[in-house]
Amino acid sequence: MVANSGRWGAVMGGSVVRVATDADMPGVREVAAHYELLDDWADMPDFLDAEREFGALVVGEAGGRVVGFGGILRRARVSHLGDLFVLPEHQSSGIGREILALLLPPGTPGVTFASDDGRALALYVRQGMRPVCPLLYLTFTPGSARPDAPETPRASAPDGRPVRRAARARGDRPDVREAAMLDAGLAGGDRAGSLSWYAGLPGVTVHTTGTGYAFARVTEGGDLEMGPAGGETPEDCAKALSAAVAAHPGVDEVQVAVPGAHPILPRLVRAGWRIDDMDTLMATDPSAIRLDRYLPHPDLG
Repeated sequence: MVANSGRWGAVMGGSVVRVATDADMPGVREVAAHYELLDDWADMPDFLDAEREFGALVVGEAGGRVVGFGGILRRARVSHLGDLFVLPEHQSSGIGREILALLLPPGTPGVTFASDDGRALALYVRQGMRPVCPLLYLTFTPGSARPDAPETPRASAPDGRPVRRAARARGDRPDVREAAMLDAGLAGGDRAGSLSWYAGLPGVTVHTTGTGYAFARVTEGGDLEMGPAGGETPEDCAKALSAAVAAHPGVDEVQVAVPGAHPILPRLVRAGWRIDDMDTLMATDPSAIRLDRYLPHPDLG
């Protein structure tokens, strides 16, 4: 039972749920490591840092130890719930429910990518979110495309507008501003700050076509992680994705998250992309995100 609840925290018997401090971060990363969330974020600022700077990060503490955490990234019209994890021995204790309540008070528009855990799905439904569509995680191995698939990422920039690319983009670059303006109309509101932060990380490039954009990051393991990406039309989104992939011919594997409602999905599958995993995209207001023109980042939304 909650003994005291407020904006900044809640006390539940011997457990405490509150906003994370610097001292909590080693414990938070221990929980994240248990769920293998940081495998592709070695030796750099990670999405947990982004949540603290551009949203909120909340911890659940039991016996003086961090046993769970949740994080959101705020946009103008919606908050993206990027994380809600509790160690197995503390699940069903109410800690996850209190973390979510602190992050997303009643009436707060939210979106999340939910796993197939029935308890988590029910928690999000009670919070006001509803399942919208599958979110499919696709991978592509360069050189494995079928020869008759015209949708395969090309080795050169697509026809049409020129592609402007930054090998290691900085947040004050025109291409980052252009991408952020396009993204604001697709992803639920302005998040120029977090996109500028992401663009400044090692290995991140930004690709713009005038009507589309794509962020790409070469991970420590040599894979290319796509997203966010989008465009004024579904085809503009597809061209930006194609251009970004083509600009990294030496990567081992390309990864992208695709909403099941996006027209690009069957094209990618026909071109040789594989569906490796799936979450459920949930939202309080499905119209806030243009699922036919947008490819989210798996961690940043």
